[in-house]
Amino acid sequence: MEHQTSIIFGIRAIIEAIDSGNTISKVYLQKELRGHLFSELNTLIKRHGISSSQVPVEKLDRLSKHNNHQGAVAQISPIEFHDLEELIEKTVEDNKVPLFLLLDQISDVRNFGAIIRTAECTGVNGIIIQKNGSAPVNAETIKTSAGAAFKIPICKVDHIKDALFVLQGSEIKTVAATEKTEDSIFDTNFNQPIAIIMGSEHRGVNPSILKMVDYKAKLPLLGEIGSLNVSVACGAFLYETVRQRTVVSSQ
Repeated sequence: MEHQTSIIFGIRAIIEAIDSGNTISKVYLQKELRGHLFSELNTLIKRHGISSSQVPVEKLDRLSKHNNHQGAVAQISPIEFHDLEELIEKTVEDNKVPLFLLLDQISDVRNFGAIIRTAECTGVNGIIIQKNGSAPVNAETIKTSAGAAFKIPICKVDHIKDALFVLQGSEIKTVAATEKTEDSIFDTNFNQPIAIIMGSEHRGVNPSILKMVDYKAKLPLLGEIGSLNVSVACGAFLYETVRQRTVVSSQ
């Protein structure tokens, strides 16, 4: 079955959708839009921490299929997001060795979908994304994930730093995938409660995040190209985790 992300348009319709408790993935607003209703919508977006961006009117025309959008189009998320603290508590109660994945502003929906698919296949307990700056969970994300987005919990936080504090407070170690280290992925202990942080496509893990993590690890690159696609790198980190945990459990 193909799952579609619902598109709604019109300022009043989006306001009503937010007030009714719908999970809004992202709101697209026309650049330089003004007016009382727009201010009301903007206030709601900020109050609820909804991701938004200002775009040219041509993009709004495409998203709304040239209907009267009044300068605002929203995507209603096809999934419900989970509370991070509740998810950690449930994972620990189920006697699992926690494995979480933090995505530091990965913006490409195809990378996001591919990561979700690999995470589900490798037993990740939850994916954590930031409310702003992250790729939305939309129809393309769902398709690329092969439906895995419906099977793995996804949490939204105001900032990745907030998630790090919660995870570390729950005695879950954090490891950042970065080339800014001499430590190899193969020398890192993933057979413990752990959260892996993957950085954005263009800048990697934010330097302020790198200062907070417990470990940093890199993949060996033997060719001339200096980096891997983030979804490929994420897959390597997750399957090294699977390898380590499988080896230990079989002994």
